[in-house]
Amino acid sequence: MGLASRLDTRIRIERKIVTPDPLYGTETVAWVEFASVWAEVQDVLPSRAERLADSIVVANRPARIRMRYLAGLTPDMRVIIGNRTLQIVSGPAEIGRREVTELIVEQHSSEGAAP
Repeated sequence: MGLASRLDTRIRIERKIVTPDPLYGTETVAWVEFASVWAEVQDVLPSRAERLADSIVVANRPARIRMRYLAGLTPDMRVIIGNRTLQIVSGPAEIGRREVTELIVEQHSSEGAAP
């Protein structure tokens, strides 16, 4: 089974735009779409040690994303899958000769600012 047949989830990749507020001089953050692509999304299962220690937090469970190679993708971008917002915690890694890009993402918790 080739990669194309496993690309079954539509994801949106967004990049952060930071602009200074002209009145107050503070930074204003906005997220804009960088790309919308088909991808393979797999939850990363906890290792045996994590299961035994019960240390994995379900809300932050990581996922592996594979997609066709995408130039310009950087680790400070974020991924939207449905109504979930995920931050890139590893990658992007190029697999093959510009064939596939792989990322590890993690859903941000409700604590703190959105990624």
